Amino acid sequence: MKRKALILTLVAAGLIAAVTSAAFNLHSPGWFVKERPVSRAEGDVTGPASTPAPPPVPALPVPPGTMPNYRAIVEQSGPAVVGVNVAGLRKLGPDEFPFDPNDPFFRFFRGLPGFQWRLPGQTPGGSMPFRSQGSGFIISTDGLILTNAHVVREAKEVVVKLSDRSEYRAKVLGADTATDVAVLRITAKNLPVVRLGDAQRLQVGDPVLAIGSPFGFEQTATQGIVSAKGRSLPGDAAVPFIQTDAAVNPGNSGGPLFDGSGAVVGINAQIYSQSGGYQGLSFAIPINVALKVKDQIVATGRAAHARLGVSVQDMNQALAESFGLSRPDGALIVSVAPDSAAATAGLMPGDVVSEVNGEPIVRSGDLSSRISLATPGETVRLKVWRDRAFRELSVKLGRAEDDGATQTQRESEPQPGQLGLALRPLSRDEQAKLKVSGGLLVEGATGAAARAGLMPGDVLLAINGMALKSVDQVRGAMDKKPRSVALLVLRDGGRIFIPVELGQ
Repeated sequence: MKRKALILTLVAAGLIAAVTSAAFNLHSPGWFVKERPVSRAEGDVTGPASTPAPPPVPALPVPPGTMPNYRAIVEQSGPAVVGVNVAGLRKLGPDEFPFDPNDPFFRFFRGLPGFQWRLPGQTPGGSMPFRSQGSGFIISTDGLILTNAHVVREAKEVVVKLSDRSEYRAKVLGADTATDVAVLRITAKNLPVVRLGDAQRLQVGDPVLAIGSPFGFEQTATQGIVSAKGRSLPGDAAVPFIQTDAAVNPGNSGGPLFDGSGAVVGINAQIYSQSGGYQGLSFAIPINVALKVKDQIVATGRAAHARLGVSVQDMNQALAESFGLSRPDGALIVSVAPDSAAATAGLMPGDVVSEVNGEPIVRSGDLSSRISLATPGETVRLKVWRDRAFRELSVKLGRAEDDGATQTQRESEPQPGQLGLALRPLSRDEQAKLKVSGGLLVEGATGAAARAGLMPGDVLLAINGMALKSVDQVRGAMDKKPRSVALLVLRDGGRIFIPVELGQ
């Protein structure tokens, strides 16, 4: 099976870049950022002194059937878009070994995104310095800035560069990895700001404009349209992404996405790419999500996310027919965590959640993002399909663990002795295409399974020699509490046994 899984991979100095099919976070590696020693204290500035704040950014009318005035958007809001230069020290994994500058291949590979180098005498599994660059935008005249959490990950020093080339040391007020939103502050006054919009008003086909620093090229503007809304990406189910075809590249991470009126409607965060560069699929965090996280970080230094306590999967037509539904809409509950909010409310595996507080749930990612962005302790109304009839349940949500994972990862994280796989049966068409009878598609892998090398896109054919056609067979095998299991896996057209140590 030729698998082109959507893999989330950091593209930064200190991380080996994936050059296969991948979705990349978009901050630029240090190989492209010209290093300048910075000795200023936080809030000190080089360049011209602060000037009086500009007047508020006006909305630019866009008559139906006409193109937005992109020139005006750049002139009005470009000064509020900043470069975010990061320096830090990153720990290397046991199998990571970056290039030595004396290596003859160093000069050739140094231009690749994510290229990393090592100091003389450095060994695998140690740590290495890195420099990288992303983008951001100013939302208050006194220096509040939004960017991506992955841009400032492991940062020891953050320097913000304005469009007039003045530079400020920045303080990271907080970073929420579940939504990939970070808030910075610089000590300054009368700064230019963007105008904030409403991502919920966006429609597919609406024009958008991105401004950022791709590959270190500051104040780069690119335009496109909204390609889709509410996208749920693997590992990022907490965010209903805006998909666009505006050209963004490594270095654009954290930069603003503007609508046709010149208002910010998103934060550019990821791309889908087979090469590490732009290929027409870009994803932005809705500004409504970012502002909610920002408010929590400014108030408390962190963001809290609600937890329902279920793992879910998408419906398909075959599942819908088997459950007696006319359409394959909703989030199918695969498992319910003990002592969770879902368990207390009476949710059960096999329930299909079709609405949350009256809002429809079309895909499983819709449920994950709605719950993750809710407030811990909040009571929500769920419309659930069970035994071929709808019923309503009220659920008081719990609090997600503060481990930096997304909602889906938190809810499906296995306990010791559990396998840690999110599985679904293959459809008949999938079985015919792969020439197999039965089989379970791996949609997510955590814990013991992830450590053993299982990954999304693998097809589980057998467990301990038992051919698999249903998830219940896996549950039955795990009910025996084995210390290890042998999984027969179909991957890239070949079959391989993978042992998984479970522990107790």
